[in-house]
Amino acid sequence: MFLELSEEMIVANVVIVGTQWGDEGKGKIVDLLAEFAEVVVRFQGGNNAGHTMVVGDEQLITHLVPSGILQQKVCVIGNGVVVDPAVLIEELDHLAGRNVDVSPDRLKISEKAHLIMPYHKQIDHARERFKGDKKIGTTGRGIGPAYEDKSTRRGIRFVDLLDAQEFSEKVKTILDEKNFYLEHYLSAEPLNGAQIIDEYTTYAQRLAPYVSNVSIVIDTAIKNGQQVLFEGAQGTHLDIDHGTYPFVTSSNTLAGNACCGAGIGPRAITDVIGIVKAYTTRVGKGPFPAELFDEVGDRIQEKGAEFGATTGRRRRCGWLDTVLLKNAVRLNGFSSLAVTKLDVLGGLDTLKICTGYDYHGDRLNDFPASLKILADCKPVYETLPGWKEDISGIKDMDDLPVNVKDYLERIEDLTETPIYILSVGAERNQTIVRKNPFQ
Repeated sequence: MFLELSEEMIVANVVIVGTQWGDEGKGKIVDLLAEFAEVVVRFQGGNNAGHTMVVGDEQLITHLVPSGILQQKVCVIGNGVVVDPAVLIEELDHLAGRNVDVSPDRLKISEKAHLIMPYHKQIDHARERFKGDKKIGTTGRGIGPAYEDKSTRRGIRFVDLLDAQEFSEKVKTILDEKNFYLEHYLSAEPLNGAQIIDEYTTYAQRLAPYVSNVSIVIDTAIKNGQQVLFEGAQGTHLDIDHGTYPFVTSSNTLAGNACCGAGIGPRAITDVIGIVKAYTTRVGKGPFPAELFDEVGDRIQEKGAEFGATTGRRRRCGWLDTVLLKNAVRLNGFSSLAVTKLDVLGGLDTLKICTGYDYHGDRLNDFPASLKILADCKPVYETLPGWKEDISGIKDMDDLPVNVKDYLERIEDLTETPIYILSVGAERNQTIVRKNPFQ
């Protein structure tokens, strides 16, 4: 007979991942669950992500610093993140100005994390101009070019930044190539190496106390029985391998990358929570079968305040797509779902859920890899009754209107995944928690 673990031996280490195309409300859920963790880790992406949190009357948006900083937890920027030091310093100053503790005791940066350099941003913008109508819709923050250099072994890491001679030599060597590419292919202005070195030397002095081996930091925390929350950025279908390529980000956004991007083994992970908006949104280009082009779509966009936290761009809105969602369930292995912005759907007479795609008369139940096929897919809908009641003050699942329960239960049935967390408003306390993975 197997031995049962005693209650005090059970320690949860939880990964939070977006299930759609980003903007699912991960920041709020991370902020909520961070109360029960000792360490919060960001493991991929860069300042192309934006996590929005509402604290009282104030809205705070973080792009690099993990959301757990508001809970005064130890926050970690993992090796899988690409970091623009200027943006990070600006964010630290912004948070400090609002009396948030962002000292080196609270924030750790991986010595292996790669830097976003000025030439990465210059190339990013120049490429988009060069492509014209065929542009990807990048945020222009240098994320993609930084990951390119990482993959081709031309990147510069924090450990290099802290070695003045090493950093200077690398910048001079790399910049010769980058300037040639900028001038002769992209018709863009070249950059001055001495200016870059001077600028980043200042960043090195400011950020040096934050830099450490975060793999050891996280491992030590886990061995000491501390609970760790891993905070993903973007969403499943922006993953470089499994997303709607090429309309994706430049990193792996899936739960599996929490291990590689933080420097821990997979056995440390106990739970994976998928964040799903009660409807579907997307920023930028790419096929979107369930997109709405009518007054319902406009209503959802307006009521949900659907503008990108990082770009400010209007989000495209549509009905909940469970073909997309089931794909995320399989790729991430979710133990549960957290549904956000359910209150936005209130007041509609009927709701629709996309349960499949019609492709030239054939029904597709699985998400296609080909964007050409996806672009020709028409959504196959189920229609459910809506609700008129205000649910923003409800604290218990059992008190939800019948039609709300039916909507949630249908999501559970279609995804074969339980819903344990439900957001019914923007405030932290407007959240129903059926089961807390940390308790």
